[in-house]
Amino acid sequence: MSGKTLWEQGHEPGRQLVTLGLAATLTIVAVDLLITGRVSVLFDIAFVALSVALALLVRPRDFFTVGVLPPLLMVAVFTLLAATRPGAVAHPDDGVVQALISGLSSHSLALVLGYALCLLCLALRQRAHDQDGRLVRPRSAPGHLHPGG
Repeated sequence: MSGKTLWEQGHEPGRQLVTLGLAATLTIVAVDLLITGRVSVLFDIAFVALSVALALLVRPRDFFTVGVLPPLLMVAVFTLLAATRPGAVAHPDDGVVQALISGLSSHSLALVLGYALCLLCLALRQRAHDQDGRLVRPRSAPGHLHPGG
């Protein structure tokens, strides 16, 4: 293993991780539906783990892409479920909008926790890169030009 810390190892492109995140979220939902018949705590645990994994895998220049991904993944998948199988996330007779809102509110803890941990990982990775000196921009005092500028 190289001398890189956990925070410095991510190197995957953001676009690739968007695809991976969507595929993994859909797979998690499919497995959860097969096991329990609805979106359960199994989905919540896997969603939080996926959110952290994506934050650790992404390359530094694509932090923003992964930084906005967890809520978008959950909304996209729950919208699909609300339109096709509302009983999986809400009452079976709910309309699409009501099922989406019910599903998001029922799984809001997983969303908030997954999103917070994703952002925390990205912040720690950014800080590690800044301390390493690879991404630090030269700073100059107000009113003074730095060399080359």
